Amino acid sequence: MASCYRRVFPDVNRELDYWTHKAEQIPNEELKTQALASIESKTFHCEGGGIYALLAKEKRLDAIRFIVAYQTISDYLDNLCDRSTSLDPQDFEWLHQSMLDALTPGEPTKNYYMYREEQDDGDYLPELVKTCQHIIGKIKQYEKMQPYLIHLASLYRDLQVHKHVKKEERVDRLTSWFNTHQHNCPDLTWYEFSACTGSTLGVFCLISYGLEGKSSSQLAENIFKGYFPYMQGLHIMLDYFIDQKEDEKEGDLNFCSFYDNHEQLENRLLYIFKQTENHLGAIPHQPFHHMVQKGLVGLYLADEKVMHLRNSSHFVKSILSTAGRKAKFFYLNTKLYHKIKPVLVKS
Repeated sequence: MASCYRRVFPDVNRELDYWTHKAEQIPNEELKTQALASIESKTFHCEGGGIYALLAKEKRLDAIRFIVAYQTISDYLDNLCDRSTSLDPQDFEWLHQSMLDALTPGEPTKNYYMYREEQDDGDYLPELVKTCQHIIGKIKQYEKMQPYLIHLASLYRDLQVHKHVKKEERVDRLTSWFNTHQHNCPDLTWYEFSACTGSTLGVFCLISYGLEGKSSSQLAENIFKGYFPYMQGLHIMLDYFIDQKEDEKEGDLNFCSFYDNHEQLENRLLYIFKQTENHLGAIPHQPFHHMVQKGLVGLYLADEKVMHLRNSSHFVKSILSTAGRKAKFFYLNTKLYHKIKPVLVKS
C-alpha cells in the first residue's frame, strides 16, 4: 500500500489530469460532458487498476499509461451507452471496436461514432486508442498473449452491446448470449456470467506481465484462467452491489437485482470469492493476486454508497468476516484514503 500511495496513485492522477485536459477540448458538447463525467465519477477505477503496474517493475510508468488510457476508454464508452442518445446495438458495437483496436498495434483508428449523431470528439477516443497501441508495441512476443486479450475484450464488447439496448430486449439478448458460453461456466447464472465479462482486470494483468518481459503463451493462458471468470466476476459483482440504488434511479440494468433475496446474493458472492481463491494458483506472485482479491472486497465495501443500501451493515460484516483480516485492512485503509486523498493529490 505504501508503494501504491507513493508510486501508483500520484502517477495515475497525473495521467488522468492529462486526459481531463484533452476531454475539455472536445468540440461536441455531449461527448465532452460524458468524457469529463466518466473521469470525475470513476477515478477509482483507474486507481484500482493502476495497482497492476507494480507487476511491470521498471516499466511501471508504461503500465500506468496503458491502464489509465484503456480504463478511460471503458468508462467513457460506458457513460456514452448508459446516458446515451442512441439505443442502436450497431452503435454500441462500433464504439467498443475501439477497445479491440487498442489491443492491436498498427491497427488504424476508425470513426467510432459512425452510427450516432454526435461525431466530433477532437480525436479524444482515437488518441486514447493510439496511446494503448504505443505501449503495447513495447511488449516482446506480444502475439503470444494477444489472443487472450482479444477474447476478453470481445466478451466485454458483447456485454456492453446487449446490456444497453432497449430495456425490453436486454434480458433476452443476454440470456441467449449466455447460452452460447454456458458450457464454459456451468456453475454460473446468466447474470453472473455477464458480470464476469465486464471487468478489465485480466487485460491489465496480462499487459503488466508483458511489459515486464513475461509474455509466454502458457503464462497468458494461466492468467486468463485465473482471472476469468471468477476474479473478474468478483470485481464486477461488487461494483454492481454498490451501484444498486444509483442504477435503480437511472433505470440501468443491475445484475444484483436478479437474485431472489439478499441472502442469496450474499451466498453467491461468497461462492465467487472462494472460487477466485481456488483459481489463482498457477499465476506467479500469488500473494499479489490474493491481495487484489481481498483488496477488491475492502475497496468496494468501503465506498460511501454502501451506507445507503438496505441491510448493508449485515452484508458488509458477513463478507468481511469471510474474506479475512486483509480484506478488513483494505476496508479501513480505503476509508482513510478517501479522507486524505485531497492532500495527496495536491502534493
